[in-house]
Parts: sequence; C-alpha cells; structure tokens
Amino acid sequence: MRPIALTIAGSDPSGGAGLQADLKTFHQFGVYGEAVVTLITVQNTVRVSHVEILSADLVGRQLDAVLEDIPPAAVKTGALGSAAVIGTVAARAFPGPLVVDPVMISKHGAPLMDESARHALRNLLLPKTFLVTPNLHEAADLAGIEVTSPEEMRDAARRIAALGPQAVLIKGGHLTGDALDILYYNGEFTEFLSPRTNTVHTHGTGCTYSAAITACLANGDSLQHAVTTAKIFITAAIRTSPQFGAGSGPVNHFASLSTLRDEPQA
Repeated sequence: MRPIALTIAGSDPSGGAGLQADLKTFHQFGVYGEAVVTLITVQNTVRVSHVEILSADLVGRQLDAVLEDIPPAAVKTGALGSAAVIGTVAARAFPGPLVVDPVMISKHGAPLMDESARHALRNLLLPKTFLVTPNLHEAADLAGIEVTSPEEMRDAARRIAALGPQAVLIKGGHLTGDALDILYYNGEFTEFLSPRTNTVHTHGTGCTYSAAITACLANGDSLQHAVTTAKIFITAAIRTSPQFGAGSGPVNHFASLSTLRDEPQA
C-alpha cells in the first residue's frame, strides 16, 4: 500500500506554507497526504493580515475522523495556535512517529502561538514527540538560552531533549555562511551542511523541510536518512524557487527527487 502521512497545521491561501506546502511535499515523495486544519490565515508573500484559530473541538473531531478510518504512518504538526488545540493533539495516540515543527511566528512576523500555547507545547506535546524541528528563534524560546552559534545550537538541543522529544533537529538557516542544521538523537550529534542560496524566496521553508522528513519516515526511512534526504530536497527547493509574488515567495515544491543526488553539497 502507498504510505500515508498526516499534517496538522494552518492554512496558507497563497500555497507556499502551512498544510498546502505539506501536502505538496508529501505528494512529491510518493506519500498520500491527509490534513487536519488548525487555523486559517489571510496572507500572501507580502503580509499576514489575519489569523483565525479553530476550536479545539473541531480540530479534535477532524483528527478522530482521520485516525479511525485512514491511520497515517507518520504525523507532523505545524502552526497549532492555542493551548487548547495543542492539548487536543497531545491527547491523541498516533500510530506512527510524530514530527513537531514548533511554529511560533509567521515569515512576516505575525505571532502564531501565545505564552499559554508555548507552555502547553513544552509540557504536553514535546513529551510525546519523536522529532522536534525548531529554527534558531524557536530553539532559543524552548531552551531558554540565546542560540546564535553551532555551540549554542548543541547546548539548546540537549536542553530541548530534556523536555521529552526523542530527537531534536535545530535548523541554522539564520546563521551566516553555509546552512548548518544539527540533529541530536540517541545522545549523538550529526551535522547537515548545504550551500546557502542568497534569496528572499524562502516562504514555507520550515514547513516543507519537516514535511519532507515526515514523508521519508512514512516511507520507512531511518531518521538519519530522512533528514539527509529532506535537507537535500529543501536545498534544491530553495535554489530553484519559482520566484512567485512581490515579497518572500515560495520554494519549489516540484524539485525533482530523481536529481537530488546531483544537488551540490557544502
């Protein structure tokens, strides 16, 4: 049977981020995608003008409908919006690994998680998480320290792992130089490095990266192989961005898996 993956995330009507990016990425990896909607945004490549968080009850009913009929092999979360929604997600038993992309702000700076939601993320969801994938800002928030260097990324990863997730992948895309991500798993660190592409068209990068990892896990890949493949995919997707929109446009969700082996590495 074709592998199945579920995204629990917000909607981006411009299609570059959120559940739209996740579903495109799942499809590109040959995985059947399901989506539970947590919030609705009004946004494009230039702005986010409104965020409407759905009720926890409605999110829960969507989850139950999916899980009772077409259970996924892997699950990822994106923007969850509220402590109530996070609690609802944490209360479900998923049949496969849970990848948490702890989305706290949008690309344009709109807040997507208040302090009560951050508390619920730390205390309710992370203990049930297989892999959490924070960027530097999110890692600093979760770890309670400044994260501006590879050494601080490793320190933050240890601190975040103490909150309960089995693995932590800190994305260093906002550092200078080559794009460095650091995975902490089973007490060991692995570095993933790729050349930096100088572009403003990075909308949905975090969503797409974590969705690619989730798709690989649904396909039965090991975590190391999943991150390796996803890193190559997101690098190619950024490098070949279609440059849509007047602001920060989407990455290329059509990046070809057949040519990933030829993608230059740092």
